[in-house]
Amino acid sequence: TEFGLFVSIDGGEAWAQFKGSRFPAVAVRDLAIQPRTNDLVLATHGRGIWIIDDITPLRSLTPDLLTKEAAFVQSKPVQQQRIEANGGWPNGAAVFIGENPPDAAVITYYQKSRHLFGKLKIEILDAAGKVVDSLPASKRPGLNRVTWSMHEKPPRVPPAAQIAGAGIVGPRVLPGTYTVRMTKNNQPYEMKLTLALDRRSKFGEADRKAQYDAAEKVKNLFGDESGLMDRILALRGSLVQSAQALTSDEAARKAVSDFDAKVDTVRKLIVATTEGGAITGEERLREHTDQLYGAILSYEGKPADYQVARIDSLRRELGDAKKDFESLVINELPKLNEELKTKGQPEIAPPPATVAIVESVSGTGGSFVSGTVDRDLPANVVSLPANFRLLR
Repeated sequence: TEFGLFVSIDGGEAWAQFKGSRFPAVAVRDLAIQPRTNDLVLATHGRGIWIIDDITPLRSLTPDLLTKEAAFVQSKPVQQQRIEANGGWPNGAAVFIGENPPDAAVITYYQKSRHLFGKLKIEILDAAGKVVDSLPASKRPGLNRVTWSMHEKPPRVPPAAQIAGAGIVGPRVLPGTYTVRMTKNNQPYEMKLTLALDRRSKFGEADRKAQYDAAEKVKNLFGDESGLMDRILALRGSLVQSAQALTSDEAARKAVSDFDAKVDTVRKLIVATTEGGAITGEERLREHTDQLYGAILSYEGKPADYQVARIDSLRRELGDAKKDFESLVINELPKLNEELKTKGQPEIAPPPATVAIVESVSGTGGSFVSGTVDRDLPANVVSLPANFRLLR
């Protein structure tokens, strides 16, 4: 053809111009289909080689499907979890290579017309029916593609002076069959999605399961660290309020300040309080947890025995910090409250076992803002995790 690529789904009776991936109206001299990947390769005159990844959805289009308001379109029956790796180098502008396929599961759906009113959302459910992730949905008419990172949501990391580099991603889900559910105007549409190991992997599903279980244990450890930090910050917030009310009583203010210093000592067991990491020599429980988490995620085979043992070691450290905090709450706080009571000041309530938080993470498949706010803290005390960020 002279002006782009044209597609027919009825044996050539009618044709439509292909406009996906910003393909230009350029002369197409030859076509080739890669049998294993079902990719369509186009040789153009003047615009190089173009590759349309997986034309299975185009082949799945039928006149009956085009009459539906919305529907999932079958793609590859099994999608591989490609080996994750980092690397590469800057090539500049004079490199004649294209982009690699997305390191994600590709989901294709059709809409007869643009979605205008009501909710439109896409969720991923595991075999037990639990929602493991949510994805941003395009409202455009026609064929739409979204990608799922195949990762769970990131762990909730305690706030600290340093960034938790590994804690910004969640563990990759296990191979298996998942359900993709799109809800459009309260009408659900579903399809099955099967994930498999990369065919190049040197490990099996049992080793992959061992890695996932270890990553989940570290993720839960992050959560327990955050839970303890929530209580510490809640108590310190109450101490700030009490100190502000004792402006005329220096002795009472000092008692509150001394107790706050003891609480802060426990906080420093959990998180680093100065930037610099290994440079400053201040790495605490959270930083060691992050290092272990990153090491386990870096290889999806069975983790080493020492890594599994390290999980138990870090959890014992957290248990010791919890005991120190509970000792302060049970033994030291009542003494402070007795002194405040003699000064006619209200007592400081011990922090609840669980501090209410708000998390605004929409999923791993698209742009989101993640963070936590401790509702029980004063208005001027806000806790954000170290991996708080905005992705565009």
